[in-house]
Amino acid sequence: MESQNLTTVSKFLLLGISDDPELQPILFGLFLHMYLVTVLGNLLIVLAITSDSHLHTPMYFFLSNLSLADMGFSTTTIPKMLVNIQAHSKSISYAGCLTQVSFFYLFGCLDNLILAVMAYDRLVAICYPLQYPVIMSPRLCGLLVLVSFLISLFDSQMHRMIVSQVTFCSDVEIPHVFCDPPQLLHFACSDTSTNYILMYFIAAIFGGVPVSGILYSYARIVSSILRVSSAGGKYKAFSTCGSHLSVVCLFYGTGIGIYLSSVVHSPTKSVVASVMYTMVTPMLNPFIYSLRNRDIKRALWRIINRTA
Repeated sequence: MESQNLTTVSKFLLLGISDDPELQPILFGLFLHMYLVTVLGNLLIVLAITSDSHLHTPMYFFLSNLSLADMGFSTTTIPKMLVNIQAHSKSISYAGCLTQVSFFYLFGCLDNLILAVMAYDRLVAICYPLQYPVIMSPRLCGLLVLVSFLISLFDSQMHRMIVSQVTFCSDVEIPHVFCDPPQLLHFACSDTSTNYILMYFIAAIFGGVPVSGILYSYARIVSSILRVSSAGGKYKAFSTCGSHLSVVCLFYGTGIGIYLSSVVHSPTKSVVASVMYTMVTPMLNPFIYSLRNRDIKRALWRIINRTA
């Protein structure tokens, strides 16, 4: 098969979810509403936290950064999808594809790391309550977010490098809604064994380490809660991390769904799982935190009352 270097490929084709013309207006309306709800919900969380001095604590500082990462995560894929549906086009430029890969892994990895940092924050709050203000100082909180961003930036550039070094055939049709490196490597004309090894090694490091940190933190948290004598004390301690645990289960649950769909080689299931991962999870996070958190609800009501 005749191949050409990636730098000579002007565009790729994103096949999306369906080719049915009758479904396109429905998909456009659905994705547009999901995107607007995601941006508005996460923006309200950020505004509520920044405007209320009672929420200027490490837990809510990390939550505001998680909301910003979620907005960036959705913005990486959904607007391009909406433009393609509206323009009846499936194309994405070479530069646009590499940019999408970079930002997708930047915000995805940042989500992953911030969830791990939030688990550590809950560990310190529950297991070391008296030392909490000293340990989780503003300087440490800022440093944790900065390091998370730098690690995510490095991860995104590694994935971008993996894609940019591959030789592709012309007219690459990707059965997906965005440029996903595993899908891109599948259509490469050159040998990609080294690229696959490097990609999975990066995923094991940048994904496995935060997951291990979350599991360790919750093992310590559960152990500490079980030592509390009263049922009320146990409930109060565990309720402080209930929202975070729900978001963790949603984030990694959909991530596992993407992995399983790729293992069984089902393009349709892979696309659906990716939509859940990139759209539904960032959209539901604000609802999970606002519905389960009285402080957030009070701050949101103050904002609504001011604008009314």
